[in-house]
Amino acid sequence: MQYLVTHFSDFQLASLGSFFLHESVFFLSGLPFIYLERAGLLSKYKIQTKNNTPAAQEKCITRLLLYHFGVNLPLMIASYPVFKFMGMKSSLPLPSWKVVLSQIIFYFILEDFVFYWGHRILHTKWLYKHVHSVHHEYATPFGLTSEYAHPAEILFLGFATIVGPAITGPHLITLWLWMVLRVLETVEAHCGYHFPWSLSNFLPLYGGADFHDYHHRLLYTKSGNYSSTFVYMDWIFGTDKGYRKLKAIKHDGDDVYCKET
Repeated sequence: MQYLVTHFSDFQLASLGSFFLHESVFFLSGLPFIYLERAGLLSKYKIQTKNNTPAAQEKCITRLLLYHFGVNLPLMIASYPVFKFMGMKSSLPLPSWKVVLSQIIFYFILEDFVFYWGHRILHTKWLYKHVHSVHHEYATPFGLTSEYAHPAEILFLGFATIVGPAITGPHLITLWLWMVLRVLETVEAHCGYHFPWSLSNFLPLYGGADFHDYHHRLLYTKSGNYSSTFVYMDWIFGTDKGYRKLKAIKHDGDDVYCKET
């Protein structure tokens, strides 16, 4: 960090540095799922049997690069004055782990709350047809589809991601950590695979790929599962009933199969 703060300005680190970090983490974590799908590796853990065509995958990558450079980068540059005004800094010393942890937890909770309601609004008839349907072009999601969306949606739901840091003015290292964790979470939620080591197997409140994949498989009026990270918002407001019912049926079917064998 010492090297970065002595060789680059706050603006360069917060805008261009954040963009480079985002692109690196996003594509390095998302591209392997394209390879898994094309090669048919670990297919027993794939949630849906249907695969995307290479053309569909390439279309996603092309659009993502266009959106990232045409929307994300300008947004990061334009939001820098807000973060600076709220107290964000990149200088040493680094914040304590307690401060970092408390801020990250706050960001996850706030982002999930804002995202849930924003996502539900996007599933109203007009907004779905004209905006959110772009994201749902992929009924069988893979990691990179997590950020494949209409530019208006990128701005709309992107607010959920930046509102926490914007109002707390964190150290840049905390902002970068939040960005990395959020990117990894959304890529995992769209990856299309449910592994034995998936976080949702160990964290009861965590949604994960199985939870969000259900959202992509259904029609917009019946999908539910609107939360980004956790499951409690959907549980509280009853928008996960279809998913829970399906899980119960599958569980009962598995029990019957085990008894018969």
